[in-house]
Amino acid sequence: MIYAIAHFFHQAVVQGIPLLFGSTGEIITEKSGNLNLGIPGIMYMGGISGIIGAFFYEMYGNTENAFLCVLVPLICSLVGSALMGFIYSLLTITLRANQNVTGLALTTFGIGVGNFFGGSLPKLLGQSSGTISLITTGNYFKTTLPFAESLGSFGEAFLNYGFLAYVAIVIALVASFVLSKTRVGLNLRSVGESPATADAAGINVTLYKYMATIIGSAIAGLGGLYFVMDYTGGAWTNGGFGDRGWLAIALVIFAIWKPKSSILGSILFGGLFILPVQFSGLSAAATELIKMLPYAVTIIVLVLISVRKKRENQPPESLGLPYFREER
Repeated sequence: MIYAIAHFFHQAVVQGIPLLFGSTGEIITEKSGNLNLGIPGIMYMGGISGIIGAFFYEMYGNTENAFLCVLVPLICSLVGSALMGFIYSLLTITLRANQNVTGLALTTFGIGVGNFFGGSLPKLLGQSSGTISLITTGNYFKTTLPFAESLGSFGEAFLNYGFLAYVAIVIALVASFVLSKTRVGLNLRSVGESPATADAAGINVTLYKYMATIIGSAIAGLGGLYFVMDYTGGAWTNGGFGDRGWLAIALVIFAIWKPKSSILGSILFGGLFILPVQFSGLSAAATELIKMLPYAVTIIVLVLISVRKKRENQPPESLGLPYFREER
């Protein structure tokens, strides 16, 4: 019984890690006042960029070098997803495009690029197989602590993960500390609450918005890399991400814009995500109702924080609103 609970917890964490990356990145972005609905596409871009980097390295590099097998797709993922964040920033901050439309366009673009290259990259390079399966690189990402299995249920629940799972938790904790305890975090929150006031105080609003969006996008992209390298073991499947990107955005609200709260929230959402699998005898209707639970819980949380109106639990005051310095 204890091992079954530990195994379920393990699976919930595995499912929740992509959501944790995505929600942490989006929280950082939203703290600057930018509402980036392109997170699903950015996660796709992070995943496919990592896959492409690993594909070429396995083709031409030394696959016995575990460090480079991990580093190359990691850098490619960060660059690809950060580029998406830069495009979003350029359109919404500099060119003042509508944030909602831009984010949705990036989602469509990212999913399209991911599915195109993920389904045709080997054929474009003259190979007979049309599928991408990077078993060597995937195994490096999936490598767990060598003593985890010997610790029974405790090892299964807390130690039996690839390194990116721990990176996700560390990033969330660091982001929470920076946002709440440092001057940079205070400035960023000031930009999100009232950019005109922050600007008048000498804070470079444009710089903070750009950096928060680009860094947030890079972090979200790691969620895509985790999914394709750790969860699927280096294999790409078109549409395999499902609605994880949207769940990550929902998790931002559930965590009331606090990165450390998204750690537990991601595990809860991950558990709800796999609940239908654990109860295989459920009807199709019951399965769909369970899949709906994360969104229902998010709506309930949104209603509660709206009713209570505690300022610390509210989204940034200028979230989704463009800033025109001339209108100060």
